[in-house]
Amino acid sequence: MSLRVAAAAPFVQHGTNRLEESEFVVALSLDRDWFSPDQSKRLIDVATKDGLLEPDGTELVATFDPSSITIPEDFVPDEDILTERSAFERVLDALVADGMAKHEAVGAINALQSDLAVTIETAAVVYARREGVDVSDLVPTARAELVSDGGDADSKSESEHTSGAGTETETEAKATSEAEAEVEAEER
Repeated sequence: MSLRVAAAAPFVQHGTNRLEESEFVVALSLDRDWFSPDQSKRLIDVATKDGLLEPDGTELVATFDPSSITIPEDFVPDEDILTERSAFERVLDALVADGMAKHEAVGAINALQSDLAVTIETAAVVYARREGVDVSDLVPTARAELVSDGGDADSKSESEHTSGAGTETETEAKATSEAEAEVEAEER
């Protein structure tokens, strides 16, 4: 969530949803003194990959409504938002932003992962879709993991690895097919 707040700040400051990249960098590095100019550019990369910003020539366009974001006066983003986040983390952030408690979302995703015998990222996308949270930008990632991992033991959580489950049972194959169908439906 703090990535969204940090990305929104320059737009809120200027009262727009479109800024020159240089204005965005100045707002974060000089005006707010949150990041260095290089770190501000890194934030642009991470926020673009997360689908929060969209480049348009020399400008950046917010893909969300910046005016809907509240920026607390004492807010200072952590530098860890400058690192790329996994698909799971991005889905989890979307679920939390939609009002779900983080621990509840993690528990539900872990249970779904176990039930479907798929990767955590795939389970997260399927769960978010079932909850009505738009994570369509992550569907290709989930689909690619389903195809490459096929719901085998490598895609299971660490606790499942230690239990010795290594072969795909008929139930797991059916669950994986169901997950593939849900991800494909979201892709359309």
